[in-house]
Amino acid sequence: MIKTLPSSTTSQISSELAKAHTERGEASQGRVLTLLVKTTEKELEEVLANAIYASQEHPSRIIAIVTDRAEAPDMETLPSVAVGTVAPLDAEIRLGSDGGAGEVIVLRPSEGLLRHLDTLVIPLLVPDAPVVAWWSNLVPASPSTSLLGRMARSRITDAQNTDSPMDTFLALREHHTIEETDLSWTRLTVWRGLLAALIDEPPHSAIKSVTVRGSNHALSVDLLAAWLAWALNVPVEIEIDENVSAVRGVVFHREDGDSIIERPSDASSDLFITKPGQHKQTISVPHRTLGDCMTEELRRLDPDEIYNAVLTEGWDMISHNHWNK
Repeated sequence: MIKTLPSSTTSQISSELAKAHTERGEASQGRVLTLLVKTTEKELEEVLANAIYASQEHPSRIIAIVTDRAEAPDMETLPSVAVGTVAPLDAEIRLGSDGGAGEVIVLRPSEGLLRHLDTLVIPLLVPDAPVVAWWSNLVPASPSTSLLGRMARSRITDAQNTDSPMDTFLALREHHTIEETDLSWTRLTVWRGLLAALIDEPPHSAIKSVTVRGSNHALSVDLLAAWLAWALNVPVEIEIDENVSAVRGVVFHREDGDSIIERPSDASSDLFITKPGQHKQTISVPHRTLGDCMTEELRRLDPDEIYNAVLTEGWDMISHNHWNK
């Protein structure tokens, strides 16, 4: 069910939401969190589909703020509008199959209201539930000081989805706080688990260095290399493969030979594992979707100490010069 509320107010939205719950015999209690999403009209439906997917495990009130009515690229940094300025708000309420395991509120504020996102959103938050903020593509340099970020216990960005992934990521790193993570790191969860298992398996000969193979412009490649450099304290080199879009594989250069784990192509769901003196193994590892990554992040709202260490220590242990080529 989708109910459209043109030229509305937060009070009217709350009232209509309560009325809809009553008509459907539902209760708004039981929502484990409020997920704030800042996005564009073009990406709205895809973003909501993934947020709703994640809400199946984490029943949430999803509040999506669509920014297309504003002409300025970063409305959160602009001065406030004068008191009394008319600032219309168009909204939607989505419930049932359109709202996942919770409900979806879509807000399309005018330019004036974009300067007051905190006062716009606060009345719509689920009481006594944590707030998570997700920027799907419009990533502020400092999420913790942005209007949405100040309300959130956990802040999720996706620098890879922006026009300039590395520039965005470097700005995020400069202003990083422990409550923040980026989906470029979340996409590595399976890789990190497999690599940790590979390191622990015999043979246990010393690792002299590591080569990470992957795309020229995928932040996950750099983050994986930084994690390995930090965790193993050995030289890590990035080898570019222009035929893939993410991580292709990892080679552990050991004293008795190379241990290799790699995906033959972007299209393949298989990984091949090769160890000295052993036959090649094949394991099925499906690609992670955006919904999978969001589900993981909503499952873990506590700070990610490893990610923090990779940013503060591991990142400077490797070269990122390939981004300039």
